Amino acid sequence: MECNICGRKYKDVVRCTAGHYVCESCSKYPDVAVIRNICTQTKSKDPIEIATALMDRPAIFMHETGHHNVVAASLAAAYKNCGGTIDLKEVINEVIKRGATLPNAICEQTGACGGAVGAGIFYSILAETKIHNIDEWREGNRLIAQCLMEIGEIGGPRCCKRSTFTAIKVAAEHAEEYFRIKMNLPETIHCKYAGKNRDCLGTRCLYFSP
Repeated sequence: MECNICGRKYKDVVRCTAGHYVCESCSKYPDVAVIRNICTQTKSKDPIEIATALMDRPAIFMHETGHHNVVAASLAAAYKNCGGTIDLKEVINEVIKRGATLPNAICEQTGACGGAVGAGIFYSILAETKIHNIDEWREGNRLIAQCLMEIGEIGGPRCCKRSTFTAIKVAAEHAEEYFRIKMNLPETIHCKYAGKNRDCLGTRCLYFSP
């Protein structure tokens, strides 16, 4: 049977009465399943809108490593819908594979926000960055550095929603410069998660909406 979320084929004995099948991996990691499902089906050209749809799902907690994949996958889906030539399912699978290498609390452990690294994952997959590349290697570092600068300027404590919005905004602008694909970004990004974040900066955050 073919998994209705990741599309991979498995030999199994259980499916629902309507004929749907979800593999063990997608059942075990619901955040990954949500990202695959929404990003491969959405028609949105706005990566912020896609990311918000993902973060609205209970499988994506207020603060957790799934946001690293949310950044990269939302950008990839919007890129595809804006005319980018990619195999989106393959890119999403690669995003999830690379995102799994990032540790929990990466900002605490390394001093670098995983949202910025998520933007770098998106870029490096599309640019097919190799360790000996010149331009691609430089651009990936430049992108992540810019994301980290803007995330750092806002200050702590950490907020995965805030970092996600910032990294996506920076990466979408970079994609227009580097890949010549213009994604739709809202004029103003409004965060609706303040009530769920006890550490919210309130009016100190660029995206705060009372």
